[in-house]
Amino acid sequence: METVTESVTHAGAQAGAQAGAQAGLGFAAALVRMSHLVQHVFADVSREHDVTPQQAQLLCVLTSGDGAGVGMTDLSRLLHLEKPSLTGLVDRVERRGLVSRVRDDADRRACRAELTPEGEDLAVRVHGEIVARLEALAADLPGDDRLRVADTLTTLLARTR
Repeated sequence: METVTESVTHAGAQAGAQAGAQAGLGFAAALVRMSHLVQHVFADVSREHDVTPQQAQLLCVLTSGDGAGVGMTDLSRLLHLEKPSLTGLVDRVERRGLVSRVRDDADRRACRAELTPEGEDLAVRVHGEIVARLEALAADLPGDDRLRVADTLTTLLARTR
């Protein structure tokens, strides 16, 4: 059975072939289409690991930290979630034993979400699979093109922090 990612990739290749000599997508339109593709990759990998795409995103954000957890305010900003939605998301992964809440030493009123050992294991696997699938989508691009895209995206991401 074809995954959503394979289906989207196949459909994109067909559309690209049909476009022929047409000019490429504009910058914003290309980002929107790429965003959809990334969402499909998250959905496929999430389904295979019995988590929701939002839970996978949370695990990936926590994986990229320094191991000290991430505060709820920062998580809300990074995941673009309102605090009540984030609280529910953290509640669900906490019940599964993937995340624990710990008091923030700098602000005793605040707490941080940290991966449990089980959560760390799952987060590393999920993150690794997502990265591998996205890398595979661009495997045939020349290295200079990949670096240019990565530099551009890194610049854009730095502006949103």
